[in-house]
Amino acid sequence: MARAAGGRKATIYDIATATKASASTVSLVLNGSWARYRIKEDTAQRVLESARTLGYNVNLKARGLRLSRSGLAGMILPHYRNRFFADLAETFEAEARRRSLCPIVVSTQRDGPSEVKVTETLLAQQVEFLFIVGVAEPEPLNRLCGASDTPCVNIDLPGEAAPSVVSDNRAGARQLTDLLIGKIRARGGDPTSLLYLGGVAGEYATDNRVAGFTDALGAQGIRPSGSMLMRCGYPPAAAKAALQHYLEVQGRLPVGLFISSIAVFEGLVQFAATLPPRSLEQLVVGCFDWDPFAASLPFDVSMLRQNVEVMIEEAFTALGEAEQIARPFVMVPPVLERP
Repeated sequence: MARAAGGRKATIYDIATATKASASTVSLVLNGSWARYRIKEDTAQRVLESARTLGYNVNLKARGLRLSRSGLAGMILPHYRNRFFADLAETFEAEARRRSLCPIVVSTQRDGPSEVKVTETLLAQQVEFLFIVGVAEPEPLNRLCGASDTPCVNIDLPGEAAPSVVSDNRAGARQLTDLLIGKIRARGGDPTSLLYLGGVAGEYATDNRVAGFTDALGAQGIRPSGSMLMRCGYPPAAAKAALQHYLEVQGRLPVGLFISSIAVFEGLVQFAATLPPRSLEQLVVGCFDWDPFAASLPFDVSMLRQNVEVMIEEAFTALGEAEQIARPFVMVPPVLERP
């Protein structure tokens, strides 16, 4: 049997190097799924020939028996409590079934050990691939997938060890902030009183949304102060407490709020319920998330909907990426639903 450099047993990474294809493409070819993911036939033939040359024949046969028949498609995500994650799961399930696969979706509650355990369990069930959604540090899970020759894609939060598909957080946040500034000025208000609420410093999504927020302010000659950024996390109770504290200290409400997620938006709704009915009529709100219930609220709300349909489509495309791009990074623009 032929060996890779140094006499070790050949791996899919040796085949990837020899054929100038990505490791995920090699894995899809070896498990017999290349046509399903639109990998070109000549690429598949090149991979198979390289596998034979490197002595991967036995492994190829084993993988054909083990994986090509599993028909299982895996996804892990934090939870189903907001529409974004629920819509991602539903869209993934529909697309997997359209490809004659059986989807398995498991929530992990943003718990690191649970993420690892669930990933190991799904890999043991021989899923053909795994979509990893909303994991702040997905690299350990990517490595588990790599060790089992299982393609994976990070969705929502990126990682360096696998293809990633995310919303264009910075551009979307700038678009939403521009809209809020225009509405505040149209009402004769001062946009320096606009607040950013929610998220966690150092997190990819938060940092990019804050960057878009500050980009829009800077374009208007406004230098945001630290007091304009209230990164209180995502729990609704924390957002409600942050708004209550602001009101107590300032003695007034802000003229506008940029809300970082629908969970934080829930905290605003809880806070609003403690105030006189008409006290929020002049408030201008933008949310980097979407839920139709907001249409019934007694204040101006604009929402960005993260485009889950395109994100899932791009994630399936990334599984079959064949043209010398081992780890593509795709940003999907969000959609302004309620201007």
